[in-house]
Amino acid sequence: MFYQVLKYVVLGPLLRVVFRPRVEGLEHVPEEGAAIIAGNHLSFADHFVMPAIVPRRVTFLAKSEYFTGPGLKGRLTAAFFRGVGQIPVDRSGGQASRAAIRSGVNVLRRGRLLGIYPEGTRSHDGRLYKGRTGVAAMALEAGVPVVPCAVIGTFEAQPAGRRLPRAMRVTIRFGEPMDFSRYKGLSSEHAALRAVTDEIMYEIMKLSGQEYVDMYAPDAKAAQQQAARRP
Repeated sequence: MFYQVLKYVVLGPLLRVVFRPRVEGLEHVPEEGAAIIAGNHLSFADHFVMPAIVPRRVTFLAKSEYFTGPGLKGRLTAAFFRGVGQIPVDRSGGQASRAAIRSGVNVLRRGRLLGIYPEGTRSHDGRLYKGRTGVAAMALEAGVPVVPCAVIGTFEAQPAGRRLPRAMRVTIRFGEPMDFSRYKGLSSEHAALRAVTDEIMYEIMKLSGQEYVDMYAPDAKAAQQQAARRP
């Protein structure tokens, strides 16, 4: 109920006024059945802009920090994300990553739409970074299509560190569903997971027009910071 009220009464109408979203390719999102929507991640606003224009409910895997913040603000944030049905994910790797994949697969096996950002974090400079293979593992294990998605303009509207977004037009662009049935049974093979993930990232790059960097975003950010500290 909270999700429906937020989408159609509160947040959805507000986002349409602030961002005036231009939507392309919405027909590629399945009207029923399970699928993964894999998109670029430029801004905190991405969590709300894309789900607001998709007719079906989209469940996201959200970083666990949104659910464990201290104080009143932390409790309110956690209540908000639980209320809209988001699933907390521990991004520390190893067993935590496997647990996140199981959570995503459970959503898909219930016939729902799962939203995921393969980069694993927001882009710090507007470029598109190397994708994590979790999206491929979930797609192959659940046997579902992947719909590539690009949100354009949210980096300029609300970059990291900006509390409130600027009012400006953004574009949400969906590509054709990607079928990876030829990789059936290879969900534990790293080479297959890497190939599937790279295909998905290539389609996102074509949709978004972003420059692609073949590094994980945190590594690239750390390298830039280290270079900036050098004399």
